[in-house]
Amino acid sequence: MNITTNKLLKNFISFFTALFFLEILFRKISMMPIVDWALFRIAISTSIIALGLSVLLSFFKEKTGKIISLFLLFVATIYAFLQVGFINFLGVYISINTSSQFGAVTDYIFDYLKSFKPSYYFLFLPFILYTLYKIFIEKKVFSKIYLRENNRFQKRSTKKKSLRALFIIFILGFIYTGTLTLDFMQNDLQLESNKALFKNPTNLNISMNQFGPTLFAYLDVKTTLFTPEDEIIIFEPPEIIEPPEETDYTRKIDDTLWQEVASKTTNANYKTLNSYFMNRPISNKNDYTGLFKNKNLIVIMMESVGEIFINPEYYPTFYKLYTEGWSFKNAYSPRNSCATMNNEMSGMISLYSIYKNCTANVYQKNKYSGSIFNLFNQAGYKTSSFHNYDETYYYRSNIHKNMGSGAYYGADELGIPYNNYVYAEWPSDISLMEEAMKRIDTENPFMAWMTTVTAHQPYSTSSTYGDKYLDLFKNTNYTLAAKRYMSKLKELDLALEKLLTLLEEKDILDDTIIVLYGDHYPYGLDKNSIKDVLGAEVLEKNNIEKTPFVIYSSEIEPKSFDVYTSYMNLLPTLANLFDFNYDPRYYMGEDILSEEYKNSHKNRVVFTDGSWENEIGWYNATNGTITYFGEKQYSKEEIIQYNKEIKDMIKMSNLAITTNYFNYLQEELEKAKLEKEKVLEKEE
Repeated sequence: MNITTNKLLKNFISFFTALFFLEILFRKISMMPIVDWALFRIAISTSIIALGLSVLLSFFKEKTGKIISLFLLFVATIYAFLQVGFINFLGVYISINTSSQFGAVTDYIFDYLKSFKPSYYFLFLPFILYTLYKIFIEKKVFSKIYLRENNRFQKRSTKKKSLRALFIIFILGFIYTGTLTLDFMQNDLQLESNKALFKNPTNLNISMNQFGPTLFAYLDVKTTLFTPEDEIIIFEPPEIIEPPEETDYTRKIDDTLWQEVASKTTNANYKTLNSYFMNRPISNKNDYTGLFKNKNLIVIMMESVGEIFINPEYYPTFYKLYTEGWSFKNAYSPRNSCATMNNEMSGMISLYSIYKNCTANVYQKNKYSGSIFNLFNQAGYKTSSFHNYDETYYYRSNIHKNMGSGAYYGADELGIPYNNYVYAEWPSDISLMEEAMKRIDTENPFMAWMTTVTAHQPYSTSSTYGDKYLDLFKNTNYTLAAKRYMSKLKELDLALEKLLTLLEEKDILDDTIIVLYGDHYPYGLDKNSIKDVLGAEVLEKNNIEKTPFVIYSSEIEPKSFDVYTSYMNLLPTLANLFDFNYDPRYYMGEDILSEEYKNSHKNRVVFTDGSWENEIGWYNATNGTITYFGEKQYSKEEIIQYNKEIKDMIKMSNLAITTNYFNYLQEELEKAKLEKEKVLEKEE
């Protein structure tokens, strides 16, 4: 008999089985639920893909079709394999829009591959079995089956079978559409609707969970080639309630000009953003307001610094700052698509960066009137920013300038030698402190932002600072990679010592506030190596994402705070401490020193995909589930309310960034102010 007359059915059964097996393994390895409506949805999409491919392959010769199917399954396998690697190594799934982060992997390919767990390689099992089946089993098995079939089925033309298959695909597509909208197939606690994510998979974690890697790849390509129409986001202001009684702590803001601007705005997105930000609550002043008024400020974002840095034996200078200043025990720096630059950006403007791209680079021309630099500029400070590397990865000279930094100095401007071609070599942070302090005008009030680099990965290979202090750890059982990382941290600790010395020499230490936070934990170091240093507890909950956060002044009383926080809260907290004339509604972060924050549901940390954690529990946005740490629990309605609030904050942050909203707002407010002044002049 001619076996090729039944190629369509044969190809469908084998390819569907292999691809669906791959999807199940991906969910299992990614710790996504197996018994879930999402898997049913994925089974339908896999059927559509497999049936469509089978129709296509039925027109090819047997050997050609076999090669094509093997190639496509191999590509799907590699894609799924790389995605579990990305989420493990970078903390996010990768999208075409985050292609700039392929550099973070290719430049450190050894560390990336080393981070793969043995279980990840099970993803190749469907491909291996499919290959063996195609080569050794298929023809023999299907020949026996087809011999039992009636002649009418055997003689049916390929064209007719293809038309029938296309009709089935249409029916499956209709059913699939239903899975995106039918109430009983939706998770009420899910942050984004499946229908919205299918149109535009902005939340990669939830999309990967609901659609699987194969369909997600298609959606990613589709939305890249055919950009969805901008969604007109509608914000419904909350019901007007009686304002609280005014006290000495009430922060008063005159919205007259803003209301005029909003009334004349015709752009739909700007109308939405005006409504959203104007209706956000205005936080009150508190006992900490103005505590640092007229002081200088140095903010240091520390590259790849996790809680390993909190060690009096190896890092006495940082430990001094940590214990003699204000330390925050539950501080996190959640990773995202561009963990360093996006987290630096969020620290400067207190908006959520866009999950799917390297936001700071993509929107480098944006301006933010409420940025940390502009607040200090408006208060009469000299502002500047420093980094001891070039712009291979991030365009800080443009970003910082448009943020309001009075002067930006990279490695070239600082005269710090570096080599962007040598794997593992990074400049010294001691040089950063020395050169930066030469350029800061300490005779006048100043604000400086410094971003360090010495502790950057990789840690698996020999390097100048990775080897420099290895003897300090020779009597430990830590892995060599951990020792190299800790050696690099030693250079950072000495850099902080140098900074304190320089400030003392200029007699301005008592007048200078130093704020330190980590951009992200050292994800280039495998988690077991981190566990060896910090103990097994670091792998529980989201503890791995914890980073030190310190506010230091030689004149404050040491304190330790238990509130949950992240870099999002840096700016509004400092704005209150320096008692600036600012509008807290501009920021998605909060003043973490206020009682309002401490005693509210906002006392939490929000992660990239919309997950959140506080003292009560951890909401996992990827799976739409919540895990409680104790007896206290939330009602379903409370979780839905909190999720909506977080979803709005992320969406409005992203919309404000993509539309350069704060630049528009500042320009329009200035125009309105000038018009008002002209009217007053005429009246006089």
